[in-house]
Amino acid sequence: MRSPRSHNSTTTRQKQANPLSFGFLSKSLAISSLILAISSLILISLYIFFFDESYNYQPSSLLLRTFQKNFQATATRPHSHPPTNLSHIVIGMVGALKTLKHKTAYIKAWWRPNVSRGYLFLDRAPTSEFLPWPSSYPPFRVNEDVTRLKVYPKIANPIQVRIVRSILEIFREGDKNVRWYVMSDDDTIFVLDNLVEVLAKYDHTRYHYIGTSSEFVKSNSDFSFDMAFGGAGYILSYPLVAALSTKLDDCIERYSYSWFSDLTLHECLTDLGVILTEEKGLHQIDLRGDISGLLSSHPQSPFLSIHHLDTVDPIFPSMNRSDSINHLMKAAKVDPSRLLQQTICYHRPSNWSFSISWGYSAHIYENIIPRSTLRRPIETFSRWRNASRPFYMFNTRLPSKDPCRAPHVFYFDSIDPRVDGRKTKTVTTFSRVAPRGLVSCSSSGNHSADSITKIEVYTSPEFRLEMKGKDCCDIVHAADIHTTRVTYRSCVEGEIIA
Repeated sequence: MRSPRSHNSTTTRQKQANPLSFGFLSKSLAISSLILAISSLILISLYIFFFDESYNYQPSSLLLRTFQKNFQATATRPHSHPPTNLSHIVIGMVGALKTLKHKTAYIKAWWRPNVSRGYLFLDRAPTSEFLPWPSSYPPFRVNEDVTRLKVYPKIANPIQVRIVRSILEIFREGDKNVRWYVMSDDDTIFVLDNLVEVLAKYDHTRYHYIGTSSEFVKSNSDFSFDMAFGGAGYILSYPLVAALSTKLDDCIERYSYSWFSDLTLHECLTDLGVILTEEKGLHQIDLRGDISGLLSSHPQSPFLSIHHLDTVDPIFPSMNRSDSINHLMKAAKVDPSRLLQQTICYHRPSNWSFSISWGYSAHIYENIIPRSTLRRPIETFSRWRNASRPFYMFNTRLPSKDPCRAPHVFYFDSIDPRVDGRKTKTVTTFSRVAPRGLVSCSSSGNHSADSITKIEVYTSPEFRLEMKGKDCCDIVHAADIHTTRVTYRSCVEGEIIA
C-alpha cells in the first residue's frame, strides 16, 4: 500500500509529464501527417508508373500485372448486363382514329407481330370497320380523357397533352424487362434491327433522351434546336420514364400554355437536368417533294426511322407510297445495317464517279467528283414551308444540267443472296428508270454512261462489320456492255480513296 506521499509524488509526476505528453503528441501527429503525405505521393507515383498507358514501362512481375488488372476492373468496369435485344424495347405509336385507315400500311411495313412490343394509342375506340382488330397490328389502347385532369381548363392544346401523356400511359402498362421506350407517330417507319444495334451502345440504367432535330431550320427555331421531334421518334431509357411518370402531370400544369407535345416533353426533361443525345439515323422529314437527294446521301449512321411520307413524293418512281416503303424494306430484311449507307468509289479508266446508297439508289457521274461534294445531298426537295435562308440543317448542292456534274440515276430493283462455293454473296441490282437526257461530259474524254442500264453491287456478310467507316470498292464492266459491277471490299492500309 502506497503512502500518501508516494501517491502525491506520483500525481505530481503525472501532472509534470502532461505538458511533455501534449508536445510529444503534437510532434507525433506532425510526423504521422508527413509520413501519410509521403505515402500518398508514393502511391500516386506507383499508380501513374504502373497504370498510366503513356509510360512505356511494362511491369514484368505477374503479381503487379494481376493487381493492375484487378484494380482497373474494379475502378472502371460497369455492372454487366446481357446485350440489348428487341424484347427490351417497347414502342408507343400515337395516332387518331380519323386517319388510321391511311396509316396502317406504314405500321405493317415494319411491325413484327408476336415479336415487337408496343401499343398504338388512339383518341377513341376503333369503330366496326377496324374490328376485329387484326393480329398483324400492334395492340391498341385508348388514351385517357384529358378533360378529367385538374389542369384541363388551363391547357392550351388538349390534343398535344394527350400525345405527351402517352408516355405515362405506356409506362403504366407495366411491361417487364423494359430498357427503352420509343415514342413515335403512327406514320413513322422503323428499322428495328438497326434500332437494337444503336441502343445497345448506351447504358440503359442511366437517364437517356435520344432523338433528332428537324431537317428544317425554322422548325427548330420555332421550338428548340435541342428538342427531339416525335415524328422521327424519340427514345427514353426506363429509369428516365420511371422518374418522369411521377412528375409529368405537374410538368404539364407548369407548361400548360405549350402548343406542342415534343416541346412540353423537352421542357420537362430539361427541368430534370436531362439533355438531348442526337442520333442522325432518325428522320423527321420536314421537307416537301422529292427526297431522293437526301436518301441518296444519307449520313454515315445506321438508318433508324423515317416520317412524314404522306407529305413527300413516293421514294421510288412508278410506285405509290406504300409499295415504295415495302420495296425498301426488302433490302432492310437482307442487310439492315447497310441500308442507305453511302459508298463512293471511282472508275479511273472512264473517269467515272459512283455514289451508291445501298438498298435505294446508285449514281454515275461522268467525271471525278470529290467525295466531299458527293456527301452533300442534291437539293431535289423543297422547304417545309415559307421561310428565309438557310432552309436546312445540312449542306446541299443544287441540281445541275451540266453533263459533268449531273448523275445518271439508278434505283434499287432486286436483291439476290447467292452461294458461290462456300461463300455467300448478295447481289443488289439497281436499274435505270429514265435516260439522263444530256450530252456526254467532254472533259472526261467522252466516256458516256448512257449505255449503262444496270448496276450490280456485290457484298458479303463477313464484310458487314469491316465496312463501317470504310467504303472501298472495285468496278468492272461486265460482258454485257449495259451492266456495271461494283464489288465492296476492305480498304488497303494507306489507300488513297479520294
